[in-house]
Amino acid sequence: MQTLIISHALNPIFLVTYFNFKTPITMILPNIKVRFFLLFCLIGIVSAQLSSTFYAKTCPNALSTIKSEVVSAVNNERRMGASLLRLHFHDCFVQGCDASVLLDDTSSFTGEKTAGPNAGSIRGFDVIDTIKSKVESLCPGVVSCADILAVAARDSVVALGGTTWTVQLGRRDSTTASLSSANSDLPGPTSSLSALISSFSNKGFSSKELVALSGSHTIGQAQCSSFRTRIYNDTNIDSSFAKSLQGNCPSTGGDSNLAPLDTTSPNTFDNAYFKNLQSKKGLLHSDQELFNGGSTDSQVNSYSSNPASFQTDFANAMIKMGNLSPLTGSSGQIRTNCRKTN
Repeated sequence: MQTLIISHALNPIFLVTYFNFKTPITMILPNIKVRFFLLFCLIGIVSAQLSSTFYAKTCPNALSTIKSEVVSAVNNERRMGASLLRLHFHDCFVQGCDASVLLDDTSSFTGEKTAGPNAGSIRGFDVIDTIKSKVESLCPGVVSCADILAVAARDSVVALGGTTWTVQLGRRDSTTASLSSANSDLPGPTSSLSALISSFSNKGFSSKELVALSGSHTIGQAQCSSFRTRIYNDTNIDSSFAKSLQGNCPSTGGDSNLAPLDTTSPNTFDNAYFKNLQSKKGLLHSDQELFNGGSTDSQVNSYSSNPASFQTDFANAMIKMGNLSPLTGSSGQIRTNCRKTN
């Protein structure tokens, strides 16, 4: 009997159904070490679960406070919505959704802010700082920076006319960051379709989810340095579109000059991005790769003709992304300042 139970010690459902709580646990597992082992396993199982109501009792006004600050920031600068959404994405794709992207460099490690995909382009840190300060004044040491990023991403999409979704909460913040992982795990603007599929597959996403998440480029802007090669060298680009971009993105210089990722409705979260791809008006090389005679063409066509389908699939993919390797329970910490560890 004892051997049987120990072999199922990691399955609490087995204990409930098999014994129906009629036998004292101390009789079932007389070995004190095994009892404590099971106890910690059960605690770990419970604490590892994210929940949409995680702060309902400990910080009931957290979500409304985050939303208020996001709406204010986006109203002040429409581009900020895309920047906050990108922060969450660049956080989750590097060692999970743990707010590692927010950490500044220290003497003991180099953060992720200077990684190739982030350097000079990732932004929105001041907004996160403001949100964190407001939330800390309400509930000190309760709401994680990782959760703030997840909620701010959702609220940004909504503020720009997009769909909403229920954000699961309970993430904790990392005490480390990884420059090397940021350089290797984040897809770049010159990525091929196969590289994009591989990058997203490595994180558990299908090609369909890749296309849905790429639809986030229906908002935001990109720097000239990230699309210069495309507008001067690529052949799968509308010639008039390329020429119009060259005026603000010369072949040399002007690296930080901006252009909207969605030339049609750059400040509205809609499906125009996919229509642009059909017209060979994707700003980035990696964007147009999604519609260039490859395996994802059909999905682009689908989202172009069915905006509701895109919004639904995007929301579900965002929920899935928010579940990438979160720190929970006693792992990590709740940073007081999102830019540094406690």
